[in-house]
Amino acid sequence: MRGVVVVGGGMAGLSTAEALRSAGFDGTVTLVGEEPHRPYSRPPLSKELLTGKGTTRSLVLRDEPEFDALRLDLRLGRRAVRLRPAERAVELDDGALVRGDAVVIATGATARRPDTGLAGVHVLRTLDDAEAVREGLEAVDRVVVVGAGFIGAEVAASARTLGLDVTLVEAAPTPLTRVVDPRVGEVLTELHRDNGVDVRLGVGVTGFEGGNRVERVRLADGTAVAAPMVVAGLGVRLNTDWLAGSGVELADGVGGVRLDAYCATSVPGVYAAGDLANWPHPRYGGRVRLEHWTNAGEQAAAVAHNLLAGAGRRRPYTPVPYFWSDQYGMKVQLLGQAAPADTVEFVHGSPAERKFVAFFGRGGMLVGVLGLRSTPKVMRYRPLLTEPTTWEQALAAAGR
Repeated sequence: MRGVVVVGGGMAGLSTAEALRSAGFDGTVTLVGEEPHRPYSRPPLSKELLTGKGTTRSLVLRDEPEFDALRLDLRLGRRAVRLRPAERAVELDDGALVRGDAVVIATGATARRPDTGLAGVHVLRTLDDAEAVREGLEAVDRVVVVGAGFIGAEVAASARTLGLDVTLVEAAPTPLTRVVDPRVGEVLTELHRDNGVDVRLGVGVTGFEGGNRVERVRLADGTAVAAPMVVAGLGVRLNTDWLAGSGVELADGVGGVRLDAYCATSVPGVYAAGDLANWPHPRYGGRVRLEHWTNAGEQAAAVAHNLLAGAGRRRPYTPVPYFWSDQYGMKVQLLGQAAPADTVEFVHGSPAERKFVAFFGRGGMLVGVLGLRSTPKVMRYRPLLTEPTTWEQALAAAGR
């Protein structure tokens, strides 16, 4: 193998390049990134960057010497428009073809934008988005956040930290419906209310009103909320359009690029990693797709290994999913899955204390561990999720 083309300039793309070099690959690594920026850390965008505790410099993933040591053929500000497997090539938006013996798809996702052209309505996915949101927050005294997923919740917390009046609107009955069981979602709701956020649950948004700039958000219950600024966290659209006609199979359900257990696509020599990767995970009863910073790095390492390994040395990718969020100076951590769950038990602390560890069970097995302000205890239970662990075994490990 003489060359690998990595399409995507985020954490998954950079980590793939690093893992290839660490494994001894000495050929050409071409890294294509749609943004003009070198790969940067996304988690601080909705937290430290908005509150002023971080700067764009603090987002840098690798300093100059480390980055240069990777010896990348770097194509920033360029978008992949077509995969041409027969030619072992990726076509870019400037007409250029970049070729390699293997391709790694790491194009991730794009934030879904509300259907409005009014100024003052933002999304937050990229560095440019975050800088626009930060400038907006500095110019207003209140903001409406639409969507109470992790991005929406973090933006709401950051805006409150800055002293703004915040209304958080969510169509589902609890925040983070797809991520955590409602019994924990209720705790996170109260955490926002404790900090002065006006939380509106179970009500959708029907429109945005104003002249040239947003002034109000109209809700499905007929009410309206004054909004000189809106940040929408409405989920993402996976960047897979450029794969049309390539033979790369896309997945149903949670979507993304359909992979086998080794992170390989349906096209020989083409792998995928990161937010759009969809693969079978034996401990979670089907296929999974993770939009997590940790997964981007871990899956990239697995892709690099399997891409370079011989047929008998490939390893299936079966990680323990891990995610964290910082809100109001409190860390929320999740190992495994917290939804759907048949059983939830708070094994340490309690919701009332705003400090706890909760176990999540499904089909008699432990499937997830979530903690609020309980980092050491949460990480102690990670080994329980690396192998099948019954609910009874998990409770015994917690002394219950």
